[in-house]
Amino acid sequence: MHKIRGKYFEEWAVGDEFETTARTVTETDIVLFAGISGDYNPLHTDEEFAKKSFFGTRVAHGFLIHSISIGLINQTGYFDGTVMAQLGHNKVSFLKGTMAGDTIRVKCNITKLEETSKKDRGVMTFEAFVINQKDEVVAQSERMLMIKKRSS
Repeated sequence: MHKIRGKYFEEWAVGDEFETTARTVTETDIVLFAGISGDYNPLHTDEEFAKKSFFGTRVAHGFLIHSISIGLINQTGYFDGTVMAQLGHNKVSFLKGTMAGDTIRVKCNITKLEETSKKDRGVMTFEAFVINQKDEVVAQSERMLMIKKRSS
């Protein structure tokens, strides 16, 4: 049986913030994501093509960066065993390119906590900002999670 280590709905408050550890995006990440997603756009896979783009080199897929941010958030342990479902990711924006060798982390801010008709859960909304090694926001989104309550 999985031991719950995450925070329950009642343990969160609007305005709570947390930050993840950092992770370097690698060439392998980009190649594997292209294969998994089928997105072989030359901006991601053709260095000679990408050299002529405004990025000047190959750039990571936006949704690779978004996916890595999900993993970084999960690695905090705050949601280990307490998330019942991901309900949505809204307002996803990719603001700057992320290249192989860039290091990203995520800052999150809880913006809303809603009761549901079911007594064992609530809905948390939070903003997630993906930040690179230069402290630039490269992506942002609003995310909703269904979180277990400790008591019902």
